[in-house]
Amino acid sequence: MLATIDSNINNIVVANLLQTWLAARVSTEAINWLEAKSNAIKSGAEVSIFYAAFSAVPRYTGKQDLNLTSEELEAASNVHKGWFPSNWSIDQAARTILVLSLPYSNQKQYLHILEQLFNAADVGELVALYQALPLLPYPGRLQKRAAEGVRSNMTAVFNAVALNNPYPSEYFDNQAWNQMVLKALFVGSPLSQIQGLERRANSQLAQMLNDYASERQAAKRTVAPELWQLVEKCK
Repeated sequence: MLATIDSNINNIVVANLLQTWLAARVSTEAINWLEAKSNAIKSGAEVSIFYAAFSAVPRYTGKQDLNLTSEELEAASNVHKGWFPSNWSIDQAARTILVLSLPYSNQKQYLHILEQLFNAADVGELVALYQALPLLPYPGRLQKRAAEGVRSNMTAVFNAVALNNPYPSEYFDNQAWNQMVLKALFVGSPLSQIQGLERRANSQLAQMLNDYASERQAAKRTVAPELWQLVEKCK
């Protein structure tokens, strides 16, 4: 019961913060629509209403960048350590509010609805969902879903999991973590934006990085300086 209460408090705090940001950036009409849908979802509306609202968000809010201030980013970090939504857009914030509105007292039902949403989502919707992973109820039950995002061949989806997101460092085991870091190098994503990189450094990762560097050098390809810096941290 205590965990449910804590999750409920966290959901409310995060949703309120997101709504404050949106209120300063979108029309009153968009805010009123979002509030109405959020309240209906909280009250147990048919899941089809949730899915339809989640899909319709950009038509009401647009897709502009949030462009959060340093004070707003600090507020995000205070709500959830490591949460750094510097690259979030307005529609992603609104979609997160809707997901946070889902009733979740029935864990099995909640996770099923969320999984169905992931399965039907387009790229933009997937990015919003993966970015929101650390903010959702039952985050520990979403590890396999997060790993799916890392395996995606869509760089935007991979980056939504790997970059500026505290989820991997909090919940990935070493195998999943190491594979994510190696893939970041492979697709050219900046290691500097992977949270927890120094804390999660390990000897197996150092070996993988050395092997990768050797393959690059044998093929007469450049090796990113970030790789060697990370190897040093793994020692």
